[in-house]
Amino acid sequence: MDGARERLEAHREETVRRLAALTGDYDAVVAASRDTNADDEHDPEGTTIAFERSQIGALVRQARARLVEVEEAVERLDAGTYGTCVRCAEPIAEARLEARPTARTCIRCAARH
Repeated sequence: MDGARERLEAHREETVRRLAALTGDYDAVVAASRDTNADDEHDPEGTTIAFERSQIGALVRQARARLVEVEEAVERLDAGTYGTCVRCAEPIAEARLEARPTARTCIRCAARH
C-alpha cells in the first residue's frame, strides 16, 4: 500500500485541526450562552444558541469518530491487514483507499450494508 501511512497521517492531521476548531467554536457558543440573558428560543431573527450548540456538538462527535477510524486504520496497517476487507478478506481497491483511507470494506461489501 504505497503512501497509505502518509495518507492516514494527513487524514489524522486534518481531523485534529478540525476537531480543535470545532471545540473552540463549541466553547465560544457555550460561553456566549452564559454571558447573555437573551431568550434565544423565541428570537425570530435566527437560530438558537441551543441549536448551534447541538449542531457543533454533533460535528465534534463526528470528528472524534473519524479520529478513531484513523487510529484503527493505522493499527491495521501496522498489523499488515490494511487494504483487506474485514468482511470478505478480499483486497480493497487502491482507488477506494485513496478516496477513503480509513475504509474497512471493499466496495462490494460496503454496498451490501
